[in-house]
Amino acid sequence: MGSGNAIRGSRVGAGPMGEAERGDAAPRVWVTFYCANRHETRPSFATDVAVPDQWDCPRCGFPAGQDKHNPPAPPKTEPYKTHLAYVKERRSDEDGQAILDEALARLRAKRAAVRAALEAATKG
Repeated sequence: MGSGNAIRGSRVGAGPMGEAERGDAAPRVWVTFYCANRHETRPSFATDVAVPDQWDCPRCGFPAGQDKHNPPAPPKTEPYKTHLAYVKERRSDEDGQAILDEALARLRAKRAAVRAALEAATKG
């Protein structure tokens, strides 16, 4: 038994006449684009607009061009860099060694102070 919904199987904006009610479609031209992975895509464009030189491939996302034998090169992506790699770009090895030596000196001084405080507390 149906639910009694009168618009079942219809979509929003669909009219009883379909394409005739909306008017004629603009004249179209289909252009073939090729990406570096040898994918082929054929988007359509209105005849009165300029066709772009490149189009993004819907399968892999690489840029695609109209020349089948010379597609555009895929974009070069930088590999993931760690925080340490960025630090090494900004500082030389000598700067890094100086910072490390300074940090170790502070750490050793702090440990010596804690050790002295513990010894004083256990004697007294």
